[in-house]
Amino acid sequence: MYRIKQTRRFGRAYKKLHDNIVADVDAAIFQVAANPTIGEQKKGDLGQLLVHKFHSQNQLYLLGYTLDDEIKLIYLEAVGPHENFYRDLKRK
Repeated sequence: MYRIKQTRRFGRAYKKLHDNIVADVDAAIFQVAANPTIGEQKKGDLGQLLVHKFHSQNQLYLLGYTLDDEIKLIYLEAVGPHENFYRDLKRK
């Protein structure tokens, strides 16, 4: 199983989430840890990013992460609703 490490951006976004959404995010993280290829590989500027989509509170949320297969590590990059998710990621 892959180890999980969060980036600073992910930590800030995660801290701002409501408690009932946090439970759904945690479940999505466990799904990604069990099967890292579950996410959809992006193209272009965000080519290294994989995105796992899930629903919470009748809204689509995205969990963006990158993989390092050599050391079996998942970097959690970002989490949030679909609205402006990719735009905010490109800003870094």
